[in-house]
Amino acid sequence: MKFLIEEFKKLICEIKTLSFKEVYIFISVAIIIFISFTLTNTSFYFRYIGSDILQSRIYWLLADGLMMFLIPVISIKFIFKEKLSDFGIKIGDLKFGLSTLILFLIVMLPLVWIVSASESFAETYPQGGRALLHNIPLLIFYEFCVLVYMLGWEFLWRGYMLFGLKEKFGYYAILIQMIPFFILHKGKPELELFGAIFAGIILGIQSLRSNSFVYSWILHWLIMLSIDTISVVRKVNNFYSIF
Repeated sequence: MKFLIEEFKKLICEIKTLSFKEVYIFISVAIIIFISFTLTNTSFYFRYIGSDILQSRIYWLLADGLMMFLIPVISIKFIFKEKLSDFGIKIGDLKFGLSTLILFLIVMLPLVWIVSASESFAETYPQGGRALLHNIPLLIFYEFCVLVYMLGWEFLWRGYMLFGLKEKFGYYAILIQMIPFFILHKGKPELELFGAIFAGIILGIQSLRSNSFVYSWILHWLIMLSIDTISVVRKVNNFYSIF
């Protein structure tokens, strides 16, 4: 018993050396992902709300995206009492942000076209199902929901976590936020899963250098938009060739 008491005292001493801000960020991110896994996903929708595939995706995109954005925003404003701009919610370095966004798009769009030539990949997107194939207004609304989701997704990693940990860990924060970002791509096509490692690092560098998460948000959404659009075109025309 004495041994356990001594160990507990040592643990308390170690805990007292920890910074509240970093501990809060790590724990709050874990809680956000817990909520994502249990409440704001398609499984929750199918279990308690309905059975429509498209509506389940819209529920997930909007509920999950807003949750991942609002919890960090509330934490920054009322727990840390800091400015949102200190966490990347600003234009930042416009020249660098736009130039890298355009450069990454030039690189990614041909890759998306090549990868989508796989029928199994094209069948995965858009995740709203076949109801989107012949309904352009519905597809536009769906992509708006994706935009909202990407707002929360990118701010969680390239805003809240990245900028929140930057002061303590410097550029190591890029690698720290990349790991859960990569893990949460589990279930995606293998090429996309592997690419998430480098995407997490590249988007982290872009965000820190531009001092803004906005460019990674728009870039990620544009890539998803291109994946969905190209997949729709391929399925509607039954065209799965590169040329």
